[in-house]
Amino acid sequence: MNKPTMEKGISEIVGVFVDPIIVFPGGWGDSLPEWLRNAITLARLIENVRSLKEGEMTGTDAEACAYLMTASLTQPMDSDWAQIYFYVSNKVCSAEGKEVPKDIAVESISDYQMGKLRHLKEWIYHRRTTARQDKERAERRQKREEETVEREAAQPALFDF
Repeated sequence: MNKPTMEKGISEIVGVFVDPIIVFPGGWGDSLPEWLRNAITLARLIENVRSLKEGEMTGTDAEACAYLMTASLTQPMDSDWAQIYFYVSNKVCSAEGKEVPKDIAVESISDYQMGKLRHLKEWIYHRRTTARQDKERAERRQKREEETVEREAAQPALFDF
């Protein structure tokens, strides 16, 4: 494994635990239940392993469920997004042993809706990795600035004006 690939792999593993949970803007992010937060971490781990075998990383159903949950609390959804939300929430809740009422349990969605879900999961993954990379860049910049200040303080002044 070459160095950039190894660093990317390590970054992805770290991201499982430290990446933010992307929610719809509007202030409902704090309303996510703890079991869903834990499901997101577990789903990210599983996605990480899957991507090692199959290729590209993407967002998870649990992350899509969290995003759509907060979106539904902010504004009405059209029928496609409502079906997608019911579909992913059914998958996530079932995986977590939570019972889903039969009248809203959606077992399958259309190819068009599946495409929209795939696009949403790709967008969520891009947003969370961008947030991680921005944070890492800021930390490196701060470290360089601190090292520069320390080096300048330790370096004797050759000329005093």
